[in-house]
Amino acid sequence: MSFSTFMNQLFHAEDRVCLQMGDPENPQLSKDGDIILGGIFSFHSSWINRRDTYMHKPLPLQCISLNFRGFQYAQAMLFAIDEINNSSDLLPGITLGCKIYDSCGSIARGVRASLALINSQETIFKLSDKCTKPAQVQAIMGESSSSPNMAVATVIGPFHIPLISHFATCACLSDKNKYPSFLRTIPSDHYQSRALAQLVKYFGWTWVGAIRTNDDYGNNGMATFIETAEELGICVEYSVAVFRTDPPKKIQQIIDIIKGSTSRVIVGFLSHLDIDALIIELSQHNLTGYQWVGSESWIFDSHTAAMDPLNSSIEELFREFWEALFDCKFEDSVSTTTENQRECSGHEDLAGVKNTFTDMSLMPIFYNIYKEVYAVAHALHDILSCNNTCNKTILQHIKKIRFKTKEGDEVYFNENGDPPAKYEIINWQPTENGNVEFVPVGLYDASLPADRQLTLTNRTLVWAQNSEQVPVSVCSEKCPPGTRKVLQKGKPVCCYDCLRCADGEISNSTDSISCVRCHSEFWSNERRDACIKKKEEFLSYEEMMGALLTAASLLGTCLTAVVMFIFFRYRRTPIVRANNSELSFLLLFSLTLCFLCSLTFIGRPSGWSCMLRHTAFGITFVLCISCVLGKTMVVLMAFRATLPGSNVMKWFGPAQQRLSVLGFTLIQVFICLLWLTISPPFPFKNIKDFKDRIILECALGSAVGFWAVLGYIGLLAMLCFFLAFLARKLPDNFNEAKFITFSMLIFCAVWVTFIPAYVSSPGKFSVAVEIFAILSSGFGLLICIFIPKCYIILLKPERNTKRNLMGKEGPTH
Repeated sequence: MSFSTFMNQLFHAEDRVCLQMGDPENPQLSKDGDIILGGIFSFHSSWINRRDTYMHKPLPLQCISLNFRGFQYAQAMLFAIDEINNSSDLLPGITLGCKIYDSCGSIARGVRASLALINSQETIFKLSDKCTKPAQVQAIMGESSSSPNMAVATVIGPFHIPLISHFATCACLSDKNKYPSFLRTIPSDHYQSRALAQLVKYFGWTWVGAIRTNDDYGNNGMATFIETAEELGICVEYSVAVFRTDPPKKIQQIIDIIKGSTSRVIVGFLSHLDIDALIIELSQHNLTGYQWVGSESWIFDSHTAAMDPLNSSIEELFREFWEALFDCKFEDSVSTTTENQRECSGHEDLAGVKNTFTDMSLMPIFYNIYKEVYAVAHALHDILSCNNTCNKTILQHIKKIRFKTKEGDEVYFNENGDPPAKYEIINWQPTENGNVEFVPVGLYDASLPADRQLTLTNRTLVWAQNSEQVPVSVCSEKCPPGTRKVLQKGKPVCCYDCLRCADGEISNSTDSISCVRCHSEFWSNERRDACIKKKEEFLSYEEMMGALLTAASLLGTCLTAVVMFIFFRYRRTPIVRANNSELSFLLLFSLTLCFLCSLTFIGRPSGWSCMLRHTAFGITFVLCISCVLGKTMVVLMAFRATLPGSNVMKWFGPAQQRLSVLGFTLIQVFICLLWLTISPPFPFKNIKDFKDRIILECALGSAVGFWAVLGYIGLLAMLCFFLAFLARKLPDNFNEAKFITFSMLIFCAVWVTFIPAYVSSPGKFSVAVEIFAILSSGFGLLICIFIPKCYIILLKPERNTKRNLMGKEGPTH
């Protein structure tokens, strides 16, 4: 049956529906039947007190402000009753009737109506003789709001008469200890509040305002929303309560709070009447650009979307409705007739009416009423089918029923009297003609796992101010990767500062609450959002310092080779022969090894290079110092041999010289072998000295071994220096002891300086210091001992004579 067909039948079939046009204490709609169902709806949204002008006595309340929504609810109930009565399958041979009261938006009137329904003591104003059979109702189709339902459910609970609501969503009504006879065909706010919180979280709104109706519906629903929002990391900047009868001063306070807020999203847990009053005030203050997230109470309300509330003070319900619907006046209407307003005939056709009255956007709510009437019918059918063997009340039967509607939807109630929790997500989208279209864009199903409860379709969402971008409503902007959140003192958790991660720490996600330290071999990049492998640092041939030291090493090797060639070329000259040519050539060979061993310190450390560099350095330097020591001892022994009766040279001849060099060197070889056997040097990644890079170096293994090698070299050097110092004034025209003394002085100075420099130098610079000490020592010995001789050999050959060396010839002019 279409809407227009049903409405025309409703207004013209007086034998089926009785229209109460008198005292509002009596039912506004009644229909005869074998079984009577009760209904309590608000056909008006408010009322006024009246007093007798002459007797000064209070009269019954006068309902004002026509609420067409309530009339549509009643229409849906009548439609379902009519369909059941015409059915041959459900309650065959039984007709359903109804008595529907106007609660006028008053809890007190709702309670009085419920008492009248269960006691059947009201006086019926009849328009037909067929409306004369009062009977106790079997069930009551409840009010739309939660607070009136709580009051009515408390009153009728002891009578076990079912109260079924289509629109009361307060989670408190699920308490069967308080409200044992209450059921509903709309899900509890226990789920809706969580669905709203998940929807807000889905779009990244972490900073929202909250406005609620100041009643059980709004207060309980908003409390659950705030609790869930906090669990999801959403902060509520403000939470205020409003009621449509609040004084202007309180409304202004709410307006000021909204003006002073920074959140751009408002969650409204409001009844449609309360949000109508609030939106009017907001529009007058030009408060636009907010994203509203609404509860089921007003999200489908076309009056709210159109901003076109209907006000009326006409007492007669259907005259009021008819006149407002067709913009006409009945001849005997008590309301003021405007100029050129046509007269109502009572036969106007509803099929052509297209306005807010005939808007069917509330069809899901009408469907809830349709389902609750059918639930009662199925329970009655079960009772009548058990042939008086049933001991259960109708309330118990309703709690157990399970059936499917013609549309295929399954209807049942859980242990709390609630239906399955499923919600459509609706987006208001403006149309070209200026109206607002309610577009389903998603679904929330509480029966699914938590990560799949909320789903949005691909249909375009229309945002505030027709923007194609999702609105932003946050207290603080998201912290990008590379930073962490630090809460602002005294503010909610959604208000924070973004601090850059420290060196060596990263955060690779948005809004990270902490930074993670990189692995010891990794370091944070410049953006602090990724760990990158630390740069491995060692003294390489490619870098400038390594290249210079390599060049110096090769230069020293070449110079030593040149000197060796010169000495070999002039090996028979007196100056070469007089200075123990065999030790000289061995010294030059050991200097060559010293210069070359410095190359083992350059390049990536490996196991072999680490063991080779220190042992080669230690042995070659001992060989070198042993040769110098031998030469020094030869000088001293030669001088002693010139004394009368001395035969000391036979005890320190060439063989003894070779054995002394070999013996001193073998001691160092033994120390090195012992070091390598017990705890040899090994390649090591130093991650402590520098945070952002790894120093590849050779760990000493045994520090005792290292310092034993250096100590032995130093001991030989000090001995050599001491003997050379003693021989510095020997009568010789070319006293080599002087040059040895000077070379040993340089050698000792270099290595004494090396120790603190080596210990304090970081990373590869310690290796460079060691190479520099080796090269400096080598060049010192080469220059001080051999360059003066090469000078005489090449540039002063006249001085390269035996007599000149012995001091028996004067200088040549």
